[in-house]
Amino acid sequence: MFGYVKPDTPYLYIKDDTLYKSLYCSVCKSIGKICGQRARLGLTYDIAFMSAFIHNVAGVDVKIEKKHCVAHPVTRRPIANRDDITDFCACANVALAYYKIEDDIVDGNGGQIKKLFFSKGNKRVEKKHPEIGEIIRRRYSELRNLEKSECDSADMVCEPFSQMMVELGGAALAGTKYGKDDEKKFNGVEQLLYYLGKWIYLIDALDDYDKDIKEKNYNPFYFCFGKEPDFKSLLKNRGQDVSFVFSSVFSGLKEAFGECEFKFDSALIGNIILRGIPSVTSKTFKKEEKKKNGK
Repeated sequence: MFGYVKPDTPYLYIKDDTLYKSLYCSVCKSIGKICGQRARLGLTYDIAFMSAFIHNVAGVDVKIEKKHCVAHPVTRRPIANRDDITDFCACANVALAYYKIEDDIVDGNGGQIKKLFFSKGNKRVEKKHPEIGEIIRRRYSELRNLEKSECDSADMVCEPFSQMMVELGGAALAGTKYGKDDEKKFNGVEQLLYYLGKWIYLIDALDDYDKDIKEKNYNPFYFCFGKEPDFKSLLKNRGQDVSFVFSSVFSGLKEAFGECEFKFDSALIGNIILRGIPSVTSKTFKKEEKKKNGK
């Protein structure tokens, strides 16, 4: 994962901020217990959202206690107790970090040393949840093929990452009492994860536009919108087209959110999907302006 999926904190209730942070810390603890301490370096906000979302739609309550942790050995912090969903998310986080580094290596961006930090942890993931590695490897292989072909369709090149999110979410729910009997309910969950995966891939590409052009790596916006030489030119000449792509993703996320059946208060999920994601997107669009102002 990439770390883009996070709340719009100024509009987050204190109770939801506590829940979010406690889930984040819980996944971190699970990574340490299952995959080793070094693997904790790959922890991202994205997986804290995944934990919150899966717990909610599956109806699995979260129990929070004040505990010590490696990062905060003196003051106890609210941390959610580990459960099967948390452990699955921890394993998914480590595997995603490992295969993202492997993908960077294939692209010629280095990462051999970083890969060592996650190799042992990923081996443990393969033993505990082999389906996670199978999903990620297969989808990354499809993604590489599309990127190598210099795919000029944003929808097409996003498909492997979108489907990867759907499959990982389905695998996480498979160990719960969540039922697929209500087709509309299941479609909402599936569609939200689908559009979330699409957004993660696209926002990472937009954020890395200049870097990708400089290092001659594939970037969907480069091939889809006229091969603009830099980020500034992309927004100047094709900004409306890029904005439309993200607007369609926001629309899909909003619709999917409305179709999901949440077992608990959905304020945290709503904040991230309806406010956090648009906020991160807006900041990414404005990063060139920040550079000018020296901020």
